[in-house]
Amino acid sequence: MLQLKNVYVSYGNIEVLHGINIEVKEGEIVTIIGANGAGKSTTLKSIAGLVGKKKNSEIIFNGENITGIAAEKIVAKGISLSPEGRRIFPDMTVMENLEMGAYVRHSDKAGIEQTMKFVFDMFPRLDERRKQSGKTLSGGEQQMLAIARALMAKPKLLMLDEPSTGLAPLVIKDIFESIKRVNQTEGTTVLLVEQNAKIALATADRGYVLKNGDIVMEDEASALMANPDIRAAYLGEKKQ
Repeated sequence: MLQLKNVYVSYGNIEVLHGINIEVKEGEIVTIIGANGAGKSTTLKSIAGLVGKKKNSEIIFNGENITGIAAEKIVAKGISLSPEGRRIFPDMTVMENLEMGAYVRHSDKAGIEQTMKFVFDMFPRLDERRKQSGKTLSGGEQQMLAIARALMAKPKLLMLDEPSTGLAPLVIKDIFESIKRVNQTEGTTVLLVEQNAKIALATADRGYVLKNGDIVMEDEASALMANPDIRAAYLGEKKQ
């Protein structure tokens, strides 16, 4: 479904991604783990069309090269990003945030209503707070809203950037159960960037390890979870 081929990204004179290669197959949950500053968020932004890529970088989605396409057109093609830091519209209500997420489907009123029902069923607290402004929600509720807003575009590929940041363990558990539900019941492919490597690898089918802008390892998520180097570097365990 998605292929990143030799993707380079720079901010000014600083190269952040050094020709990375990633593949996400339809129906998978794939995670990218790594330390702060490794280039994880930049990877998602490059797919979403939010940062420029160097020549010869290629991003292929469903057989189409989308490397130079504008961000709003990428959403229309079926890729949604729930960004780091949630980035909801704080002065808009829950409903208005969700309606903004569905802007690429404005002519599909019946479909929008069906998706709205799905996200309210998955996140009942958003249903209860549909008339509240985003800034009045708790951190966990704002994260739910960010994911729900991304889902309103009915994406084929849902990208999530650090969905666990700043949340209590029980809320994180709920969020990741929702991610699995979206994947299993809707068939939505998921690309997940997450610093909490333990829960990311427990959720994903496969994973990539990004270090200083390079992919240094890729494997089945269970194999990465069992790898002593990964456990020492990202799960806080001492190497035996």
